[in-house]
Amino acid sequence: MKKILVLCGLLFLPMQVMATAPPAEDAGKLDWSVQASWKISVKPLDFSHSLDNKLVYVLGDDSKVHIYDVKGKKKGAIPVDKSTVAIDIAPRGEMLFLIDQNNTYTAIDISFTQNIDVSGSPFLGKENAPVTMIVFSDFE
Repeated sequence: MKKILVLCGLLFLPMQVMATAPPAEDAGKLDWSVQASWKISVKPLDFSHSLDNKLVYVLGDDSKVHIYDVKGKKKGAIPVDKSTVAIDIAPRGEMLFLIDQNNTYTAIDISFTQNIDVSGSPFLGKENAPVTMIVFSDFE
């Protein structure tokens, strides 16, 4: 019987310690600083930030998802249905997920192309080909 009473006392000990803990506002000092701030060109309805800290997606009231880098430079915009109410993205921002008021889920693959000036460079094939493949062969 004594063992049971001692065991019960030990189980209730953490509750007594928690009850006497200081209030949260006395627990320590809160430090914070603004890391980035920039104007958005539309009224935001929803947003999502990539986990790799490279892209910010903003659902605007103009029925577009505006894509910015973390410094506020606009990288593009994707038109979406007017009934879109929420967005989310894959961790690296390579997929955009939409939910609308019509109970529709949409997944959109996102990729960015980069224009590279190849004028004056040696080439094979037609000079005005619609696609150019660049090989960086001087790197090891």
